[in-house]
Amino acid sequence: MTDSPRTIRVAHSPDSDDAFMFYALATDKVDTEGLTYVHELQDIESLNQRAMRGELEVTAVSIHAYADIADRYALLPSGASMGDRYGPRLVAREPMTKAQVAGKRIAVPGLKTSAYLALRLYEPRFEAVVIPFDQIEQAVADGKVDIGLLIHEGQLTFGDLGLHLIADLGEWWFEETGLPLPLGGNVIRKDFGPAMMKKISRHLHASIAYALSHREDALDHAMQYARGLDRSKADTFVGMYVNDWTLDYGERGREAIRLFLERGAQAGIVRRDVKVEFVEE
Repeated sequence: MTDSPRTIRVAHSPDSDDAFMFYALATDKVDTEGLTYVHELQDIESLNQRAMRGELEVTAVSIHAYADIADRYALLPSGASMGDRYGPRLVAREPMTKAQVAGKRIAVPGLKTSAYLALRLYEPRFEAVVIPFDQIEQAVADGKVDIGLLIHEGQLTFGDLGLHLIADLGEWWFEETGLPLPLGGNVIRKDFGPAMMKKISRHLHASIAYALSHREDALDHAMQYARGLDRSKADTFVGMYVNDWTLDYGERGREAIRLFLERGAQAGIVRRDVKVEFVEE
């Protein structure tokens, strides 16, 4: 009698780009070689905290949070969210210069998000107010905070509430470094061992490749998580964060992660030097 398939929990955000990325795994389009994948959906800050407790086998995390879990988890080479001259956006009710950002109350989606780390590098002097990512635009519009730091679909919809763009942190990072801004990645627990880690890595890569080559079907699946975006905007958003960078970081992507965490350590935000480890074929 053969052993039962091993069940692997895969955790990711309930947004259209992650849904697109995991479409093939979620709908049995990938040969998983006897493994069973169960999907758990939570906001990224909750996933960061769960990964810090080692609860999840495979999960999306913020690159910022990876600094705290690098001893237990390795980065999978695919599944990245990289902002290539775009990324989290700072918005306000009125136009504002960079100099005016200092000292303001800024709504942020979590203190372990990469957006928060990028903002601290952009302007270290502000009061952070943690608010769920999908409530930040409204909090700015209602005057509960001075500025909002937007991730996910909010990067495309803030204008609907009459908000003004102060800065795109992905563009700012590119001007600083010439590199894409590393926002999110998928990690796997090292206690699986090299063979299983590589096997799961193959499946995730295959899921992303399938979605990119069956875009309309994958987008149909992703629309249930599009949070108010029409299909055209959802397609744009998915294209921003599921692309060639997502199939593999490449050397520039790997360099961007190392530099992002190094800058964070120099600024005293990332607590220690981090040995960035990837699952390699």
